[in-house]
Amino acid sequence: MRKKFGKRVKDITGMMQLNCDIRKTRQESYLYASPKFDVTELMEYLEKRKKNGDHITFFHAFLAAIGKVFYNRPVLNRFVKNRHIYEHPDVSFAFVAKIAFDDKAEEMMLQCKIDPNDNIDTISKKIAEKVEKIRESAKNVDKKGANNAMDVLAKLPNIIRVPVVGFFKWLDKIGYLPDFLANDNIYYSSLILSNLGSFKFDAIHHNINEFGISSGLATIGEIREEEVIIDGKKKIRKMFELGANYDERATDGFYLIKSLNLLQYIFDNPEMLEEDASKKIDF
Repeated sequence: MRKKFGKRVKDITGMMQLNCDIRKTRQESYLYASPKFDVTELMEYLEKRKKNGDHITFFHAFLAAIGKVFYNRPVLNRFVKNRHIYEHPDVSFAFVAKIAFDDKAEEMMLQCKIDPNDNIDTISKKIAEKVEKIRESAKNVDKKGANNAMDVLAKLPNIIRVPVVGFFKWLDKIGYLPDFLANDNIYYSSLILSNLGSFKFDAIHHNINEFGISSGLATIGEIREEEVIIDGKKKIRKMFELGANYDERATDGFYLIKSLNLLQYIFDNPEMLEEDASKKIDF
């Protein structure tokens, strides 16, 4: 495994190692979770920022929040390759963005690295710049990394493309995929995200294939007002559902649940998003 992709974690329990031996694939090891999150305080915070002239979306805030979770819960940033557990060298989230809001519009893979000193403002700027760059011209996009490589490979005839793709899959398996295929590749990130709420849709559970080094994929559902009971009283709160799949070989269910609870804590205290992503949270 190239050091660029991950550092092997050697201090693991016998059960963790045997899990990697018994369940060889991600398909056999999925943890499924469909928690609902209360984002009432977060949406009020974003509305205040909007009135101050700051263009920060819910998705930007979500990335900032999940970044803080990954820095505070580092086991989430692990992945399994060839029956060994590795840790990502950084925290990065990936998603697919359309060049234009049209059924026929092309899709591009994007990665966003969350640095230790990033906060909601710097993350918002990073995402806005990346998305604007690919949408500035729907007809003439300067593709790089995996986005460009896919177009080149797709044009090859079957007799050439199939063995070439097989060769790259083998390089991925042993951890030596070249940069031109790994850069901006959503499967070479800490977590893959899909904001289905932007399409007025609910969260779903989506599989992750064996290619790449991403241990999890999460879809974000539409934010809706729901009636909940708090302290015996009915209240209307803004809620959304998260459809999360995670490789249990990399992290167990108990660790994942505590991490999701931390995410809700951050949503309840949105001012924390203005602090460094790596700042420890006493939770």
